[in-house]
Amino acid sequence: MKAFKTETREDIVKLLKLSDEREIGELFAYADAVRKKEVGDEVHLRAIIEFSNNCVNDCLYCGLRKSRKGIRRYRMSGDEILSSVDNAVSLGYKTVVLQSGDDLSYGADDICRLIEKIKQDFKIAVTLSCGERPYDEYKRMRSSGADRYLLKHETADKELYTKLHPGQSFEQRLTILEWLKELGYQTGSGSMVGLPGQTADNIAEDILLFKKMDIDMIGVGPFIAHEATPLAGSPGGTAEMVLKTLALTRIVTKNTHIPATTALGTIDPMGRQKALKCGANVIMPNLTPQKYRRDYEIYPGKICVSETPDDCYNCVNNMVVAAGRSVAAGLGHRVIKK
Repeated sequence: MKAFKTETREDIVKLLKLSDEREIGELFAYADAVRKKEVGDEVHLRAIIEFSNNCVNDCLYCGLRKSRKGIRRYRMSGDEILSSVDNAVSLGYKTVVLQSGDDLSYGADDICRLIEKIKQDFKIAVTLSCGERPYDEYKRMRSSGADRYLLKHETADKELYTKLHPGQSFEQRLTILEWLKELGYQTGSGSMVGLPGQTADNIAEDILLFKKMDIDMIGVGPFIAHEATPLAGSPGGTAEMVLKTLALTRIVTKNTHIPATTALGTIDPMGRQKALKCGANVIMPNLTPQKYRRDYEIYPGKICVSETPDDCYNCVNNMVVAAGRSVAAGLGHRVIKK
């Protein structure tokens, strides 16, 4: 099998620009072989519960941005969240992902109580994805039992980050990722592919940043323009470039957890299946109550908003089996190799 050189930014940029289908196929096969060697054939299923679509930020690409008009805002109660967790556990999920916009009306006390209750009643892993918070809040949530925290950097290019995230700091985002690592979280980040103004060099820097920060979970998905944002009408990321980025992320970072994202499945009906064949080893089905799902519209056209939790679980299980893989039985922590 052909190996690929990925030591430098220039190496990665060259591979991102591959256009020959045979060469791209060889790159994907090599990434799949690295995945098999480093993390095995198991696919980890992680249930996402989107508990609030409120956000204090005004990111140019996001359908949850605070200035968006005409969106029905919601906040799930603690009991609703716990009921969704119970449903996830009954279906067999070993991880729940509690995700929201940057909604500071959920204070650290609220989130810590949820974590403690989940840890007390269920033997599962808890991932949080609820935005930027003070160091002390991350510390308290970790002490309450949170296992993982997901905070995507979106782009490693400071100028592009600043343009897309008015009022936010690129340096602060990276500092928070460092805090999370320091506090002992399995730390997740990620990037979007196809952002307006993004170059292959920018994408290569994203991949190298994942490696430099030793990120434990990496989400790579396409930019999908939302008509209710300032980027309406912009061309989106392509499935091919997302898959090349994912494959190179696997080759460079080796044993991180990398999901086959719902966003990729949105722009390509076979996107998640393709991702499983070029480096992905995680799928994150949606277990948000159906009455809220359509309102958590970060991007338009999201798949799996009308299916029941049972439907989603059966669908992804069948997807994993069809890919010649098996559903993981454990909690799915990244194994740090010495």
